[in-house]
Order: sequence, then C-alpha cells, then structure tokens
Amino acid sequence: MANITPIKKETHQNVKISAQRDLSHVANQHIAPITAPEFSQAATSYPIVLVKDQGSERYRSVVMLGLEAGENLFHTKDLWNAVYIPQSIAMAPFSLGLDPEKEKTLTACVDLDNKFVGEDKEHELFDAEGNDSEFFKGVQDSLGRLYDNEVMNEKFIKELLDNELLMELELNVNFAAGETKKLVGLYGIDEKKLQTLSDDKVLDFHKRGLFVPIHAMLGATGQVNRLAQLRNQSESAAKINAIRFTAVTAEEAKA
Repeated sequence: MANITPIKKETHQNVKISAQRDLSHVANQHIAPITAPEFSQAATSYPIVLVKDQGSERYRSVVMLGLEAGENLFHTKDLWNAVYIPQSIAMAPFSLGLDPEKEKTLTACVDLDNKFVGEDKEHELFDAEGNDSEFFKGVQDSLGRLYDNEVMNEKFIKELLDNELLMELELNVNFAAGETKKLVGLYGIDEKKLQTLSDDKVLDFHKRGLFVPIHAMLGATGQVNRLAQLRNQSESAAKINAIRFTAVTAEEAKA
C-alpha cells in the first residue's frame, strides 16, 4: 500500500532516494497514462489508445503494456523492452498531490513506503541547511513539466471530442491454439472523419500542432504487433498468430 505524502523539509529532512531505481512498481500494470506531448516518442514502442474512467464519461490516454490485466510485456527483471519510458512511470516514487497547507495548490509528493525511499539512500531531498537539493529541484521541474503536459492532454482530448474524431475500437487477438479474444473499451482516432475536416479546421489544427499527436496516435496502432511479438517471446503458452484493431460499428456499440 502506497504512503504518498507531501514533501516538507520539517518532516523529511533526512529522507533520501536511491540513485538506482527500477520499474518494478508497474510490473503488473497493463496500461499506463501518457500525455499528448509524449505521443511521438511513445508511438515508437507502444499502442496509444483512449479509455474511459469506470463509471464516468471522462477519457484518458494510455499506452498498452500488455494484453490482459496484470500483464506487462515490457517489464523484465533486468530491463525495460522499450527506449522511451512514459513520464507517469518514470517519476516514481514521486508524484503531484494537493498541499494540505495551501488550498487548491499542487505540491511534490513521495511514496514513503517505496523501497527506493529511506534515510540510507544516496540522493538527499534537502541539504544540511534545509534548502532543496539540486536533485530535488530537478524532480520538481520534472513534475512541473508533467503537470503542464497533463493540462495540454486534457485540452487535446477535448478537441477530439468536440470535433467528433473519436471512434470505439476492439482489439481482436487470434491465438495459435485456435482461441480468439476481444479487448473492448478502447478508443482511437476516426481517420475517415479526420479526412472530412473543413479546410479552415485543418489549418487551425496545423497551426496549433494538433496533427502531431493525432498522427502519432494513428501510427501507434501498429504497435499491437510489438505486443504480440513480446508475448510470443515470453514464457506464456498462449502464443499469438494474428492481432489487429477493428472499428466498433454503431449497431455493435448499442448492443
């Protein structure tokens, strides 16, 4: 159980962070949050889709790390099977949270129960005078960029919704043993609707840089083949023969 706490020099003067940290905290995580400014780099390794928060109409963008709950095909004991690591994963054990002393203010937090946090580690958060260390300043800068990217991502998703550019997808998986499986609840870019945007809208999207994450997201759909490759290289007995996204029709969506 995580113990995420706002970082305060009065109480965390002696807290330190390991110089060497791994990604074991997402070893059993099949999706991870990703933001639009990251899409171009993430698309080189992962499928990028949108999912809905359970019980709400709020969409969020994620990379797919596996083909079922609890499966992370990119994580092994010794390495991560991709060059780019999403910011949301790489920032652990740090995160942004509300400052209990300042209303509606975000502040840097740390998971005190994380195995890379303790008084015997290498990177200090504060120096002997109680000032932020250079390491901690770097963490704060990174968290600030992550927040800015999350704000941009919310605006990007709103643009997709406002212009009706989202379509529901299902991921069809055919296994070597003859079984089939469908992953549902996924959303991507409707390429046909994208092509019918007015000239004014196309120019507007171009000037605001919206086509960069849009085309990265479209291109990333092919990375499902990477998931199949990693699954087939693993010790799993369920080898895959074919995998592909298909659009969910209006009739299927209503069913």
